[in-house]
Amino acid sequence: MEAEPFYDEYAPKEWERLERHRTEFAVSLRAINEFLPQPPCSILDAGGGPGRYAIEFARRGYSVTLLDISRENLKLARQRASEAQVSLADVIHANAVDLSKLGSASYDVVLLMGPLYHLLPRGERVQAIQEAMRVLKPRGKLFAAFITRFAPFRYVAIGEPAWLVGNPEYARQLLETGIHDQPSQFAKAYYAHPDEIVPLMESCDLRTLRLVGCEGVVAEHDDKVNKLTEKAWEAWVDLNYRLGQDPTLYGASDHLLYVGEKSG
Repeated sequence: MEAEPFYDEYAPKEWERLERHRTEFAVSLRAINEFLPQPPCSILDAGGGPGRYAIEFARRGYSVTLLDISRENLKLARQRASEAQVSLADVIHANAVDLSKLGSASYDVVLLMGPLYHLLPRGERVQAIQEAMRVLKPRGKLFAAFITRFAPFRYVAIGEPAWLVGNPEYARQLLETGIHDQPSQFAKAYYAHPDEIVPLMESCDLRTLRLVGCEGVVAEHDDKVNKLTEKAWEAWVDLNYRLGQDPTLYGASDHLLYVGEKSG
């Protein structure tokens, strides 16, 4: 399924996903917080889905524009923002590969927390990054999320281990190309190899500040961790943020977050 109809159908589940996988959200926020300028600051959340990050940063006083390909995601984002009693600067239906509705050098920060998952040709991923760079101010920060090449194998190992034997050619395709284009419970997707991310982003004139595995060492093993509270929860967030920065563990996470800066 293509990304737009998939998220139109599953918008509520996308909102709930980061409640189930709190580690991914918390570690991502830890990395963003480390490099995010203090408000007043303008943020474009491109491909921000139902607004998890957009609403979080609007709550903190940032001016946040949410853009997404799914109208149902945007509808839910408006509802959730109203419930949280926060205002988004704008809510725009558009594709991250075409930000022509937005002016150049308009934002201090751009978030690409989802679009690069679903752009299968490399050229489209480059286009989305370049569009983000165009609307980003000089010295602005770009945060881009990727799903790792090995994430689908962890998923089937837990839920459907016999899949590997029944789909050897497709497993080979996933490992060699990262392209997921067959019917499944997820939209068509691109799973990035950890080694390709920094070269890709730096080819678009970004200066790398950080690459972090968003699940640290608990990817697909986070059910009990995500139910922790207070000191125990914070201890695991601290550990996973630290270990998520170890290059030898990048492939152990399901998601990688790249942090870069546009040249001045």
